[in-house]
Amino acid sequence: MSAAPPLPGDIHFIGSYPDPAVPLDPPLPEIAFVGRSNVGKSRLLNALTGRRDLARVSATPGKTQLLNVFRLPGFYLVDLPGYGWARAGKKDRAAFRRLLEGYLTTRDRIAGVVWLLDIRHPPSADDLDMQELLARTRRPCLAVLTKGDKLPPMRRDREHMARAAELGLAADDLLVTSSAKSQGISDLGQSILAAVATAA
Repeated sequence: MSAAPPLPGDIHFIGSYPDPAVPLDPPLPEIAFVGRSNVGKSRLLNALTGRRDLARVSATPGKTQLLNVFRLPGFYLVDLPGYGWARAGKKDRAAFRRLLEGYLTTRDRIAGVVWLLDIRHPPSADDLDMQELLARTRRPCLAVLTKGDKLPPMRRDREHMARAAELGLAADDLLVTSSAKSQGISDLGQSILAAVATAA
């Protein structure tokens, strides 16, 4: 018998929106997921909800180009477009950036932002730009390292410490996850529910 997902309950896809100010009815706390393209955002959302097909996983980065909104009991999950997709044209990347900035700077019901980074790589210029934006908007933020299963344990620990130092964070403030192995998924789910409870 499989374990219950960290974010249980009925989950409904509400829609995909190009407007960061789209009204959501009823008004509820919002948890946003943001990260570079190909960071593993879709797989993480699926692992959190126990739904393999909730967020579409694609071999082509950059598939999420709108605000994809899902309703869970008491709050919304908002899947934001991935940033830093090198193959996107300059116009498309500018549009993604406007959508991200518009959402993060104007929404008044953001209970938390889950910011995803690949544990295997130092923060890119785009990651550091996102860190600056998150700091400027003062949104509650949980930094999460993805793809922890891609590294052997000793190297994973070293890379965890290195990423924390590069971001100016304490290692305890940087959660290591693996969607494939369910590492850190329960802890992330608990942090999300705590953020929602605080905002409600």
